[in-house]
Amino acid sequence: MNEIAVILVLTITAGSCIPLGGYLASFEHIRAKWLEQELRHFLIALGGGILIGAVAVVLVPEGIASMDGSMLAIPIVLAGGLMFFLIERALGLRRREAPQVLGMLLDYIPEAVALGGLVALGSPSAPLLAVLIGLQNLPEGFNAFRELHALKLRSARRTLLIMWSLVAIGPLAGLLGYFLLVEYPAALGAIMLFAAGGILYLIFQDIAPQSRLRRHWAPPLGAVLGFSLALFSEMLVRAP
Repeated sequence: MNEIAVILVLTITAGSCIPLGGYLASFEHIRAKWLEQELRHFLIALGGGILIGAVAVVLVPEGIASMDGSMLAIPIVLAGGLMFFLIERALGLRRREAPQVLGMLLDYIPEAVALGGLVALGSPSAPLLAVLIGLQNLPEGFNAFRELHALKLRSARRTLLIMWSLVAIGPLAGLLGYFLLVEYPAALGAIMLFAAGGILYLIFQDIAPQSRLRRHWAPPLGAVLGFSLALFSEMLVRAP
């Protein structure tokens, strides 16, 4: 399988987890109150844990390696957090109570670009990043559907169609990374570190506060499980 086909398969598979999560969230008739409180908060924390895992086991290590250990990595991470803050303020999504949608798009796009670049460079971390993108897209898609549907702006069917349209973003971003970053590994590293900084901002600004429930242990355990899944995936891919 050539590299372009690999990118298409990896990004489409990972992106399809967005509408899949939305489809699972559409079954509101199954213990709706429990679904809203327990499962939703657990999945928010699970997605946050996987995002932290993606930052810790792929984005930061690969980004620093691609930049040959340059100290520029630190201001790039800080710039990513600042930029995501500015984007969030500009879009005003917090006022409309849809931070999960913002987080899903802002981490999905740069990660897909990085995935394409990693494939171009022949990095063994490319399949791992695709797995992590898919794992985080599933709970993020679930929560994004619940947020959009709660706004009562459109039907559940239209919401799912919109989420299916988002799948195309992954292949486009992946191919962009493949063709533009193959000869610029330092730029690829900068994108991964920039995304890492932005993701960390979103986790502590929007995702972590939403995951908390008083006198409930499932959300924090979900975060631990999400990080553990990311670490397990990294160890599985790198195992001899």
